[in-house]
Amino acid sequence: MRRFKKNRLFLSPFSNHLLPQKTKEKLINVISLPPLKKRKKGWFWSYLLRIALFLLALMFLGLTFTFAWYSKDLPGPNKILSRGIPESTKIYDRNGNLLYEAYGEEKRTLLKPEEVPDIIKKATIAAEDKDFYRHHGVSLSGILRALYTNITHRKITQGGSTITQQYVKNSIPEVGKKRTISRKIKELILTIELEWLYSKDQIITMYLNQIPYGNNAYGIESASKTYFNKSVKDGLSVDEAAMLAALPQAPTYYNPWGGHTKELLARRDWIIDRMVSLKMISKEEGEKAKQTDTLAKLGKRRENIQAPHFVMYIREYLAAKYGEKTVLEGGLRVITTLDLNIQKLAEEVIANEFPKIQKASRAKNTALVAIDPKTGQILAMVGSVDFFDLKNDGNVNVATSLRQPGSSFKPLVYAAAFKDKYNPAFVLFDLPTDFGGGYIPSNYDNIPRGPVTMRQALANSLNISAVKTISLVGVENAIKMAKEMGITTLNRPASFYGPPLVLGSGEVKLLELVGAYAVFANEGIRQPITGILKVTNQKGEVLEEYKPKPMAVLDKAIAFMISDILSDNEARAPVFGRNSKLRIPGYTVAVKTGTTSDYRDAWTIGYTKSIAVGVWVGNNDNSPLIHGSAGAMAAAPIWNAFLTRYLTGKADEPFTPPDNVEKITVDKFSNKLPSKHSPPNERVTDWFAPWHKPKEYDDIHVVVKVCKTDGKLAPEGAPADLVEERYFVNIHSEKPDNPNWERPVQEWAKTHLNATESPKEYCDLSASASPTVSINQPKEGEEISGIYQFSASINSYFKITKVDFLIDDKNIGSLSEPPYALYFDLSGLPSGSHKLTVIASNQQGNSGSASVNFIVKTSAPQTLEILKIINISVDTLPSSATISFTTTPAASGFLEYGETSDLGKSINYPEGIEHKINIPGLSGGKIYYYRINAQKDGMQTSSPINSFYLP
Repeated sequence: MRRFKKNRLFLSPFSNHLLPQKTKEKLINVISLPPLKKRKKGWFWSYLLRIALFLLALMFLGLTFTFAWYSKDLPGPNKILSRGIPESTKIYDRNGNLLYEAYGEEKRTLLKPEEVPDIIKKATIAAEDKDFYRHHGVSLSGILRALYTNITHRKITQGGSTITQQYVKNSIPEVGKKRTISRKIKELILTIELEWLYSKDQIITMYLNQIPYGNNAYGIESASKTYFNKSVKDGLSVDEAAMLAALPQAPTYYNPWGGHTKELLARRDWIIDRMVSLKMISKEEGEKAKQTDTLAKLGKRRENIQAPHFVMYIREYLAAKYGEKTVLEGGLRVITTLDLNIQKLAEEVIANEFPKIQKASRAKNTALVAIDPKTGQILAMVGSVDFFDLKNDGNVNVATSLRQPGSSFKPLVYAAAFKDKYNPAFVLFDLPTDFGGGYIPSNYDNIPRGPVTMRQALANSLNISAVKTISLVGVENAIKMAKEMGITTLNRPASFYGPPLVLGSGEVKLLELVGAYAVFANEGIRQPITGILKVTNQKGEVLEEYKPKPMAVLDKAIAFMISDILSDNEARAPVFGRNSKLRIPGYTVAVKTGTTSDYRDAWTIGYTKSIAVGVWVGNNDNSPLIHGSAGAMAAAPIWNAFLTRYLTGKADEPFTPPDNVEKITVDKFSNKLPSKHSPPNERVTDWFAPWHKPKEYDDIHVVVKVCKTDGKLAPEGAPADLVEERYFVNIHSEKPDNPNWERPVQEWAKTHLNATESPKEYCDLSASASPTVSINQPKEGEEISGIYQFSASINSYFKITKVDFLIDDKNIGSLSEPPYALYFDLSGLPSGSHKLTVIASNQQGNSGSASVNFIVKTSAPQTLEILKIINISVDTLPSSATISFTTTPAASGFLEYGETSDLGKSINYPEGIEHKINIPGLSGGKIYYYRINAQKDGMQTSSPINSFYLP
């Protein structure tokens, strides 16, 4: 026993727990070293052999024990085919109405090995287990290959289990569903047993009889009849076999009548390519199969299902969370958020309204989603006109598909603007603007609106203003706002989208966009969108249950301001009219439309406090609608009809302003508090959040003291007789430093407001400042004759004391008061060139002069008759003025006027003695300047520049 004790440490864990005493002693004798005296040549190798035999025996015993331990709870292989039928999953609406049930019995027809066509065996082996005929149930190469493929593709594209293993997993519940070592051992045991007891053809036949293909079709025979309306005995083509082989991996996701047919065809083609590479079919057969429209061969699906798109949406969710097998056979009881009454209302409205829209717009499809803003729960979902219309992809759920939203995306951008310094009263200049790279957006009707408030811009869906808004806010901030409100699809860099994002260039889902609008309805609180209220298993255990998860993503003030604008029927009336389909009489409803370029998508999304509803109209193939099929015409009628009927009998729910917003009147252009110079007709009143409230006064409409002569700023202490007050409008664009923004605004202001910016420079009132002289008549080189009126304009900071007129340096007359016009009989001058010089002197003794050359034509002497302008008077009205005067003798001429002494505008009047000239389009609170010019038979005269104030 000394030898045993020497090896006790080595043997004790095994000997103490597993082996009888005699066996332990025998093993000890086997592995014990011989005494030193008895050791013979080669003893070492003999000893190593003993150790190896011992370890092999130990491993065999361990494996035998492990297999025996796990086998005790497993059924025999012969009992696998006699399993009970799994329980169906039932999906209900929120009120307990059954929407859908995977039938209590599996649709299955068992086939014998000789009845299964070789093509479906080949397609299945290519899809699931290409080494099926070479392994004995477990494929190490298949596991390694699947691991490599999944890592390189960064997603699960290939499984490592053999067909035998998959059959065991799908057939024997004792194996279990959790991914544990014990489950793999159980699976391995039964896999090996099956491989020993059955031939390969029997195993693949059992697999094809057992596996689910979706839509309650279990087994290949049922699948063939379900999808292609024929038995496999009637023959399956390569493309049909490949499509059927594609389904077991994810029957719900790859549902041929579901919304992932592109992915299904891609998997079909992958299987066909595998069949070619495995030499199961020729390359020519493979190409022909891939070019075949297998979906066109599908039979028309009609089954007892309500709200089919919603049901498929829920099934995909359940399959992703609990697994395909659980959804198909686990006996789940699913209470959804859907209200079947609201769902049926939506379907009925679409059935009534869409045919009219279809005829007018050539649209083939529409979708509608209704959500409870307070909970995020889906109340209704219509993913297309007809779920079973495969010809027009009716099985595709447009409510969860990516589409461009057009202008329906704008409220999210304006919300980002209101989060910043901008507010509903902020003015945007809706004028053609180059935003860089030649991108010059236009409005829906190609008419720029000039200065508009953000309320007007959003309510009327003005594109230029919207692009300006996102440019001011930043595309990054707009995307951030959209994501916070539940949009998950804008995942590219901001530079990819650019400013056109505000016009709907980024793709979104109708379901998510309605959810974002629900945030406005719920006062800035976002509730995650959900279709599930409760899920229980066969035992009645609750697997999941709805719990509110409110997230404050928007200030109440912002949510209210957006809702207030979108529900302002008067604000949108200039574009949409007062009686559009966006108005529901008697109810406060916020709503926005959207239309993509070329009229490919038409949207209308609106809400009350209790429901948010979105409607899309278009074509699944992205073909355009008829020109003019905008959201207000194509989608709004469905939206209006649904919400009108839904709201009937319900109380109105006005959007209530939160305590932190306040109505404030501001100057329209400055967005600041009005000053005494702010015109009353250029003031706006709107809601302001705390961070918007203005504290400064209007600095755009100003009155400043200027020098009379040149209009420059008058320096402090300037003599009163040299200074006057003038009214200025300092209009600038939203980005004054950007010429592309500033230039159109200045051109508009000059045309529409005759706006002159207040001067920045000061005039020079030094004693050395000289008068400046400009000769008005004659022009340089002009031919004149007879009695002619020479005239000049004089500018001087100081009083003019004398103006001398000289011809050829000889004084022909002097004047001391304006107008500086002198008549002279040219008959005394010889024909030819002469020079007129006008010299002006001021009270400081400084002088200035100007000269022009003119040509005298010989003419008979004339009797001098003086032309006069007398009896001048001005009558003012709120937006116009009438100037009356007399000319002797009768004369014609023109009236010059403007907001500065530079005048700039003129009105002609016909020959007569008594004259009345009306000046329209004037603004109150301004000083206007004017001068009367008269002419008669070569005689000309002008009145001094006078002024009047329009209250």
